[in-house]
Amino acid sequence: MARPRVLVLRAPGTNCDLESCYAFERAGGEADALHVNRLLENPRVLSDYQILCFAGGFSYGDDISAGRILGSQLRLHLNEALHEFKVAEKLIIGICNGFQILMQSDLLLAEHPAADGEPEPAATLTNNDSHRYEDRWVHLGVSSDRCVFLRGIERMYLPVAHGEGRFVPRSAAIGEHLRGAGQLCLRYTAADGSPAKGFPDNPNGAWDNVAGVCDVTGRVFGLMPHPERHIERTQHPRWTRPETTQTGDGLKIFQNAVSYFG
Repeated sequence: MARPRVLVLRAPGTNCDLESCYAFERAGGEADALHVNRLLENPRVLSDYQILCFAGGFSYGDDISAGRILGSQLRLHLNEALHEFKVAEKLIIGICNGFQILMQSDLLLAEHPAADGEPEPAATLTNNDSHRYEDRWVHLGVSSDRCVFLRGIERMYLPVAHGEGRFVPRSAAIGEHLRGAGQLCLRYTAADGSPAKGFPDNPNGAWDNVAGVCDVTGRVFGLMPHPERHIERTQHPRWTRPETTQTGDGLKIFQNAVSYFG
């Protein structure tokens, strides 16, 4: 059986593209890192792939705000190609900066009309409550069975590294709607699996402890933690301890994506 092909998109400032490629290869896929300029030149390249990954890092230096410039490029110049990719029931994942990029598009969350009737994003990712860059390991719990990437996963221990990762819905009503639809699928927890009760278990102050969100189909997924940084057991900060698993907690996310096409 052919291995699913993965396109890992990068831009100036992206720094997790090779790690993401390795994670997908380790999971059994065939991954290529591609500069966004090549995709802008030929959007038809997308038709050769089954999985699209927006990798972490600092695309375009996170000028203006995190993910804004690349997100705007995609929306203005690649919107039709990306929606064709999504409608074809393929998979899309955005990790950290990639999540921020997805939030600038309408691929992940449907837009809602504002008071003046103009569509606005349903939610945003904004500055951490700590007002600083947070680089630490966090405990996570899967809170919905909707997301393809999270099937069979209950808990994970993964690193975060971001300055703008606080998930905030545009209104409490929209937040409740997303929760009821099962789209708020990944949350920060305490070490025992109970809901996080603030910093540092919730590293950024996200509403309802949200660490990851999927679209209504479950095939588009964005998350702030970095699963590609915990693929091997030796990446765990306490990997020499006997309780450490043989593979990293993040690997299952990539295996789920690859096996979706099996």
